[in-house]
Amino acid sequence: MDNTSLFHEDWVILTKFLPHNWQDKAQELGALIRKRKIDNAETLLRVLLMYLADGKSFRTTSAYAQKAGLCDINDTSLINRLRLAKDWLHWIAQQLLKRLNSNPLPEQAFKKFNIRLVDGSVVNEPGATGSSWRIHYSLRLSDLHCDTFRITTPKTGESLQLYPVAKGDLLIGDRYYCRRKGIAHVLENQGHVLVRFHSTSLPLFNRRSKPISVLSLLRSLPDGIPGDWDVWFKAPDTDSLIKGRLCALRKTKEAIEVSKKKLRRYASRQCVKLRPETLEYAEYFIKFTTLNRHNFKVEELLNLYRGHWQIELIFKRLKSIVGIGHLPTQNEASSISWLYGKMVIALLTECLYQEAEFFSRGGIQSDPLYIEDNYDISKGNRSLYREYEFGHMAVKQAIIPNLSILHCLQHWTRIKKRLMENSRRRLLQTKIYLYSYA
Repeated sequence: MDNTSLFHEDWVILTKFLPHNWQDKAQELGALIRKRKIDNAETLLRVLLMYLADGKSFRTTSAYAQKAGLCDINDTSLINRLRLAKDWLHWIAQQLLKRLNSNPLPEQAFKKFNIRLVDGSVVNEPGATGSSWRIHYSLRLSDLHCDTFRITTPKTGESLQLYPVAKGDLLIGDRYYCRRKGIAHVLENQGHVLVRFHSTSLPLFNRRSKPISVLSLLRSLPDGIPGDWDVWFKAPDTDSLIKGRLCALRKTKEAIEVSKKKLRRYASRQCVKLRPETLEYAEYFIKFTTLNRHNFKVEELLNLYRGHWQIELIFKRLKSIVGIGHLPTQNEASSISWLYGKMVIALLTECLYQEAEFFSRGGIQSDPLYIEDNYDISKGNRSLYREYEFGHMAVKQAIIPNLSILHCLQHWTRIKKRLMENSRRRLLQTKIYLYSYA
């Protein structure tokens, strides 16, 4: 079997993970209204995923797609195709998550609150632009709908103040969102928060305005039993006390070692000295919330954040591939479609990862050619990040068609013409450098 057949087979295998009727949904949801240049859903999805998976520009992607024999489409048309595919990519991501989600959140939780996941990531564009952006987005957990998407410079930090809040909203975020001004903003608009606790950004007090020693509370926790305490913090403007809850659970010994190892590695790379308190905080799951116990018990809150229904999948997997690429900043619809497409890539990688785990345990084959029965994985520590990174490379390899070097050499003149910059008044970067050194 030649390489071309193998690459085509990889793409066919990858499409098996897609939801049922995904091709029919392209026309139904408005992604394939016009069939000029691209006449089927499979080609459309593959070209869009090429752009999203590899982080190249629209022009480079369209040129590669043309030389690979997929379609002959220019960069402007590709941008419009991405914008029109917003609802389609959203539906695919939603269906993929349902397939992966073996422990969904009870429906009653969605009846009480509009649960939203908030996050931010820096996007570094490669190539001549070299631009950096910070995207701030909010995903509605019930259907993965992106209800907020903002693009700022990297100087704008992550804050809950950047998000519109309505009555009944529950915003879930990382420790960077554990700040007094942001939490006060959510409460002023009759919403609630559930965030990882940050001891420096959120000093806590008792009802008499005396500081609380959080570590003293944590040390009293027995193994396997969560703690739940009423705490207060001071409003940023008036210093009046605002009530909340501190929920915590001591980690297992293995998880503690992993957390401390990550902290020490980070401190070593950044050339900073770790405080003893920081290492002690790493021994616990600690969350701060403004929800009362009538709505959520402590076990429910901890399960809500720890990812029994794929919160960690959404954040960690998405953040690992969202940080590079050319972000379409022309309009909000294109940017949101870009985010949905990145989610599809992340979820397809997760599907492949889970299939590989099942496959390696003998779920499909028992042939030693396919299963490494003689490999003792207990001899070392697994690197989940590298495993997922490897899976992402495999998914990207399946998406991007193979283009031989000989073909590129034979058609290089046409490829150069396809990649040429449009005429513009300012000098090209290379010419500026030449003139400066003359």
